[in-house]
Amino acid sequence: MSIKLLFLSCMLINGAWSQDWGLLQQVPPKAAAKRNPMEGNERARQAGAKLYARECSACHGKKAEGSEKAPPLRNAEVQQAPAGCLFWILQNGSLRHGMPSFAHVPEPQRWQIITFLHLLNQKEE
Repeated sequence: MSIKLLFLSCMLINGAWSQDWGLLQQVPPKAAAKRNPMEGNERARQAGAKLYARECSACHGKKAEGSEKAPPLRNAEVQQAPAGCLFWILQNGSLRHGMPSFAHVPEPQRWQIITFLHLLNQKEE
């Protein structure tokens, strides 16, 4: 997939997401083009579920249903977002939007969280 197409994907997804979060519009095209090295890996998904519970559920909800603090992560925008966009958001966060950086989480573990997020609607924990 070309960088331009990934950037366009992020921008289109952002159109629906911007009212709630608005972070996808900040993702640089080069970052959006990053691929998830753990995509489709069941062990990575399982590890990501545990990491999600530890790192993300306090704001996004135990079942990623969202809360007053943060949007739901089961929605189509997250499910369809390129992995590179989600990785950039986890890496950088946005205090303006109430999303902290998760750069303290090692890179492989961030990819595990993304693997989990992309499969949320397919597998129930």
